[in-house]
Formats: sequence, structure tokens, C-alpha cells
Amino acid sequence: MEETEGSLSKPVAVIACIAMTFFYVAILYVPTLILRLPPPQSYENFMIRRFICAAVCSVASVIFCALVLPIRNGEPTYSFAVYGIRSDHFWQAMVFPLFLTSLMYAGSLMLKSMLLLNMWKERRHQYGEPLFGCIKSTLLCFPGQVSSVASNVLFWRNFIVAPATEELEFRACMIPLLLCGGFKVYDVVFLCPTFFSLAYLNHVMEIYNRHHYSLLKASMVVRLQRGYTVVFGSYASFLFIRTGNIVAPLVAHAFCNYMGLPVLFVQRKGLVSMAFVTGMISFGGLLFPLTRPDLYNENTDNCRCWQGYCSWN
Repeated sequence: MEETEGSLSKPVAVIACIAMTFFYVAILYVPTLILRLPPPQSYENFMIRRFICAAVCSVASVIFCALVLPIRNGEPTYSFAVYGIRSDHFWQAMVFPLFLTSLMYAGSLMLKSMLLLNMWKERRHQYGEPLFGCIKSTLLCFPGQVSSVASNVLFWRNFIVAPATEELEFRACMIPLLLCGGFKVYDVVFLCPTFFSLAYLNHVMEIYNRHHYSLLKASMVVRLQRGYTVVFGSYASFLFIRTGNIVAPLVAHAFCNYMGLPVLFVQRKGLVSMAFVTGMISFGGLLFPLTRPDLYNENTDNCRCWQGYCSWN
């Protein structure tokens, strides 16, 4: 990508990102501290309030960026494309990043497969059920399990609301601001996650109050979370910049929330370690080829992404 003069100054872009970060955190406390609403009667009601607050914040951030960014073309399709909200190349933006992300979890997936196979073997020995019958019963139970999980508020938080609002806030809105402010692409990849990690500082008091940890222990837990969010945030920013499509970091975010931290090794299970190493080597080799901008855009020389950053190579 050729260096171009930013339409905003760097300080203005940074201040805007910091303001959006603290607004994202502060709005979560609006119902109790400002609106003085009574405490929610259940955890589900508490989370629904947070869902509404996060959605309001995301919409407000999009409007704010639309006012700050010098978007010359008022066509809705172009304006939405600035935030990576596009209908074209949807399947590429979903499948390739999801496959790429799964390579980092090759050890975890191997472990899950081994545990599932052991469960089938135990059922076969205990009930005399053939292996095909075990597989069939597992598949038949799958729709019911999905239905049960989908009715859980944690499912909506981890796989729908959190990925959608956080990617819209910390990738789709902030990356155009930073690029427009004149920051280089590589700087944005590592700068944007810093703002993302700041949003986790409010978790110190939540962990302290909810789990009755000491303040030191709560700070250590949040420090670990922040380290993980910086690593993931850099990867998500990389995906957004390379693909120009918000779907790419969104599916990666949801998948990582489901898998948790990658399994590096398990005692007496060398296959897990081998799978992890193989997956990471494959991830490193396929990272750039599977995020080639031309896979996600018809014409990278004249693409609709902000400042043409899809042409970065």
C-alpha cells in the first residue's frame, strides 16, 4: 500500500478511538448509574440489558465515524463498505478465515476428537452398541443440543452479540479512523488491539465483586485476558484489513470464543502436540495466501475499501 496523507490528524484519530473505547465500556453502566433502573431480576435480564447497551453503542459509533470520516461518496453501498459490511464475496470471507483460524486449534480439535472417540468406545463396551450406532445417536442428538444451547443467554453473548458489536466497534469503525489518520497498515494492526484490550479493564471490579477474588488476583486474571485480546485483536485487525470484510474477523471471533485458549499439549497424548505444531506451521504458511485481497475483491486496484487498503501486499 502506498503511503498517503491521512485526511485526519493522528492525534484526532487516536482521541476518537479512545473516546469510542470508553463509551463502549461506560454505556454498560447507564441503566443502573444514570437511568436508575432497578437491578435486573435474573442473570438473563442483566445480559439482555447489556446486549441493548452494546447495540446502541455500536450504532452510535457507526454514526460518529460517518460524521468524522470524509466519505465523499454518499451511496449507501459504498458507505457500508467502508465498515466492511458487504454482501459480495460473503462465502470467501466466512470459509477461508474460519479454516485458517481452525489451524491454530488443531491440537484442541484433535483432543476433542479423541475424547469423542473414547466416549463411543465406552458406550460400545458398556451397552454393546456398534460404532455406527454411536455415531448415529450422536448426530440425532445434535439438533436438540443446538436448540438447547441457542436458548442460553451465554450462547448469544459469546457467539452473536459480543463478536458482532466488538468487531463493529474495534475493527470496522476504528481501523478506517486510524488509516485515515495517516497510520501505516502494520501500525494499525498492532495499535487497534490496544484499544480493544482497554475495554477489558472494567472486568477487574466485576471479577473482584462476582468471584470474591482479591484485587491482586482479579488484576492478574484481567492481565491474562488483555494479553490474549491483544494477540487475537492483531489477528482480527489483520483479517479485516486484508479482506475488507467484517465477516472475516467476526467468524474468527466467534470460533475463538467457542474454543477458548488453544491446547498446546496433553500428557500421554503426543498426537495432540503433533497436531498443534502441524496446525501452527500450516497457519503460518497459509496466512498470506488465504487472505490475498483478490480473493475477496473483484478489483484490488479500484476496490471499495477505505483508502484502497485491500491492495496491501
